[in-house]
Amino acid sequence: MKSRSQDQSLSDSRELDRSYDPLTGNPPSKPNKKTIKQRLLKLLPCCRSGSSSSITQSNISDDDELSTVRYRPEGLDRLVQQTNFTKKELQVLYRGFKNECPSGVVNEETFKSIYSQFFPHGDSSMYAHFLFEAFDTQNNGSVNFEDFVISLSIILRGSINDKLNWAFNLYDLNKDGCITREEMTDIMGSIYDMMGKYTYPCMKDNASKEHVDNFFQKMDKNKDGVVTIEEFLDTCQKDESIMQSMHMFDNVI
Repeated sequence: MKSRSQDQSLSDSRELDRSYDPLTGNPPSKPNKKTIKQRLLKLLPCCRSGSSSSITQSNISDDDELSTVRYRPEGLDRLVQQTNFTKKELQVLYRGFKNECPSGVVNEETFKSIYSQFFPHGDSSMYAHFLFEAFDTQNNGSVNFEDFVISLSIILRGSINDKLNWAFNLYDLNKDGCITREEMTDIMGSIYDMMGKYTYPCMKDNASKEHVDNFFQKMDKNKDGVVTIEEFLDTCQKDESIMQSMHMFDNVI
C-alpha cells in the first residue's frame, strides 16, 4: 500500500497537470488549443527524438505518464505562493513541461541543443550555458519545473527590482556579488557569437569590446573596475530605455 506522502505527491502532480479535479475527483474536460504558454515550453523540451517515440496525450494515459516522471513538484499551492502565476496557469505550464520532459528535468546539453534552433546562423552554446546556470538555481546540473517556473515568473511577471536582480545574477558568472570586465566580456562575446556574422546592419569586429566599455563607463560609478548590484540597480533605474525593456514581456502570458 502506498504511503501517505506518496499519495500526496501523486495528488499534487495530478492537480498540477489537471489530470485530476480535486473538487470532483474526475478528469477535467479536454484542453483547448495550445496557448502561448505551451509554446513557450518548446524552449525546454528534454526529449526531441523522432515522431515515432514522441509522447502524446492520445497514446498514453495520465497514470502511465505519471509513472514515467522521476521528479515531481512539491505542490501547486506552494508554487502559487512562490510565483506570480495563477493556479490555472501553473497547471497549463506543468502539463506542457511534463509532456515535453517526462523525466521532470532538463539537462544542459538538451537546453543548448534546443536553444541553438532559434539562432541557426550563430553559435548560441556559450550564452545558453550562462542562461542555463541562471535557471539552475540549485546548481545541480539540471532544471526542474520549480526552477523553470520561478525564473519564468520573475522574467514575465516580476517587479522591476526582481527582473534587474535576475539579470545581474545572469551577468555575475562566478556569483561573487559583482560583475567584472572579464565576465561582461564573456557575456557580450557569447551574445555576438549567438547572433552570428550575418546580421543587418553588419557588426564591427570590435563591437563586443565597445559594448563592454560602454557598460563600465555607465555602470562603474566609483571606477574600481567592478560593477556592484547597487551600481547596477541605480544606473538601470535611471535609464529610460532600460526601464522600457523591462516591460517587454509583460503581456506574453
